[in-house]
Amino acid sequence: MDPIMERRSVRTFTPEPVTQEELRQLLAAAMAAPSAVNQQPWEFYVVQNAAMRESLSRTSPYAGPAAKAPVCIVPCLRAQDLRAPEYALVDLSAATENLLVKACELGLGGVWLGVAPNQERSRAVAQVLGCPDTLAPFALVAVGHPADKRQPTGPSRFDESRIRWVQ
Repeated sequence: MDPIMERRSVRTFTPEPVTQEELRQLLAAAMAAPSAVNQQPWEFYVVQNAAMRESLSRTSPYAGPAAKAPVCIVPCLRAQDLRAPEYALVDLSAATENLLVKACELGLGGVWLGVAPNQERSRAVAQVLGCPDTLAPFALVAVGHPADKRQPTGPSRFDESRIRWVQ
């Protein structure tokens, strides 16, 4: 299995829960992401409560899968003591992608539901979670067992015309 090539956005899930061990593996993968000057600007909310997931699903017109998944992971930007703040969102992007690739490797599915850089969405998510001022929600990641076991069927995204070889 090649989780990088097989990963797809999963928006429908079975009711089967994600285990604590699977959640630990997802979060360990997220925290293994590269980070500018090793600043690791992340903290994560793991939301298993159905009512709270439903509230999160209303923070954006595209966040519906958060209510349908057994768990929603919310990577947040920890804005204090950053040595390279201009790269913090890049770091969080890498962490989120690692989490999604690990989910695929574990036989789970997930979808990245955008929050940052939309300040209105970030404030709405922060309000649902009761985030302190030192944390800013970056994304919602709905995770669970895919209801549809299809593999990605679209054409490969590899495009030779977008490569410029420099020798």
